Amino acid sequence: MKIAVVTDDGSTVAGHYGRATGYAVFTVENGAVTGSETREKAGHHTFAGHADDPPAEGAPHGFGTGAENRHAAMAANITDCQVVISGGMGYGAFENLKHRGIEAIITDVTNAEEAVKLYVAGDLPNLMERLH
Repeated sequence: MKIAVVTDDGSTVAGHYGRATGYAVFTVENGAVTGSETREKAGHHTFAGHADDPPAEGAPHGFGTGAENRHAAMAANITDCQVVISGGMGYGAFENLKHRGIEAIITDVTNAEEAVKLYVAGDLPNLMERLH
């Protein structure tokens, strides 16, 4: 199993999926972390200056024109992962990951490796109220 943690520094869980610049990807075998690597991630910084229509009034974040393509670009480097752990995320990104068969977990745990170990143990808090 591979678990991607949204990060800016390779070791801390980033507070927002779309703003983060990278992933720390952990390989888990037989309940233990057996390897890790960092990967680049497209994000809001990648798409700065692109024109986009906002979502309809009252619609959740991340459903405006072009959002699906941006979210696909954000997930392009983790298609081999089964889980993404982040400190926060918009509904559009959440739904895009779900559509790709990637489980999104929103947590307040800040250490990436600790978050992965807690997930594997079934003890990682999933704070869905942090979706926006």
